[in-house]
Amino acid sequence: MSLLSTSGPDIVSLGCRLNIAESENIRALLGGREAIVINSCAVTAEAVRSTRRAIRRARARRPHAPLYVTGCAATIDPQAFRGMVEVDHVVPNAAKLAPESWGAAAAPAPPAFTGHARAFVEVQNGCDHGCTFCIIPAGRGASRSLPAGGVIEHVRALVDGGHREVVLTGVDLTSYGPDLPGRPTLGALVQRILAHVPQLERLRLSSLDSIEIDDALFEVLTGEDRVMPHVHLSLQAGDDMVLKRMKRRHARADAIRIVERLKAARPDIAIGADLIAGFPTETPEMFANTARLIEDCDIVFAHIFPFSAREGTPAARMPQVEPEVIRARAAELRALGEARKAKWLSDLVGTTQRVLVERPGDRGHAENFAEIRLPPAAVGSVATVRITAADGAILTGIPA
Repeated sequence: MSLLSTSGPDIVSLGCRLNIAESENIRALLGGREAIVINSCAVTAEAVRSTRRAIRRARARRPHAPLYVTGCAATIDPQAFRGMVEVDHVVPNAAKLAPESWGAAAAPAPPAFTGHARAFVEVQNGCDHGCTFCIIPAGRGASRSLPAGGVIEHVRALVDGGHREVVLTGVDLTSYGPDLPGRPTLGALVQRILAHVPQLERLRLSSLDSIEIDDALFEVLTGEDRVMPHVHLSLQAGDDMVLKRMKRRHARADAIRIVERLKAARPDIAIGADLIAGFPTETPEMFANTARLIEDCDIVFAHIFPFSAREGTPAARMPQVEPEVIRARAAELRALGEARKAKWLSDLVGTTQRVLVERPGDRGHAENFAEIRLPPAAVGSVATVRITAADGAILTGIPA
């Protein structure tokens, strides 16, 4: 996501939805001051390369504005970014939201996400798990949760400001709560938001760890109409040995079981998932188990990541799969995911969907997160449309 202007701050946000939420906080801290901010990602080596490209493009566009780099890539390897001639300041994640990092006298009100159809609210940060492929805990630190009262007030302010959809974000969202008094859970937080902000029309959750979907969270995902019927799961693989070597906490059967339960309770729920191709030691048979997971879990939003060894992680020291094999396996997973999505979209033709209209005003996302092209409408409004066509990646709708 790139937010560029010719005056005031330019903010380029890479990676997760949490970065998007934090970028809006940074925008508020900068006020109208001229600056370039690259909010970086380090989830893969390609993400780090994308950060470098974004820095060079932004500097070429605005050669005289002070350029800041923050985010996970800048936190994990600050010297590498300080060594770039385009960079003036490196701000680690720990100082990302500190007013003094951006020359602000005090923290502003929570970001209003003006001009955006949906708003993102951070409720959790950091991660306590040690997945062998992941460098993010080094950039984000230990898991920590925001108290429910402040979250509810932020959501209420966004709704009062005209937002009809809010997305709760975090690095490890389903780990919300054990560090707070009373040890609340994510499901309990969602229940409180819905109860205390009855005007909120649409609540969406970012990526969930399937093994941490407890009874309370399952209930709100399947039984609350205002919680959108779209679940994105951090699955990563579909083979038990690979999952064990990744140090994931679920087995293949656990992933299939939670999807079956979700679908049985709410048949229209759409499933997304992160999957890694070519994890170290992955054999053709192990890869085949992951490939079959797309069908077994009815994954219609498959986010495919070719394995990228990150220095300092245990997976980087394991026997590696050849790069050309990784690329081929990633391409195969993408093709399977695209085919599954195309069939799902085709099955939606003839249905009626409620669409949150997004920039530039002629497309948006349905409650199940299917992307829909529709006649121009006000950004941020919710349009009811009848689906008339599917082209494999996007639907077309007309006013119902």
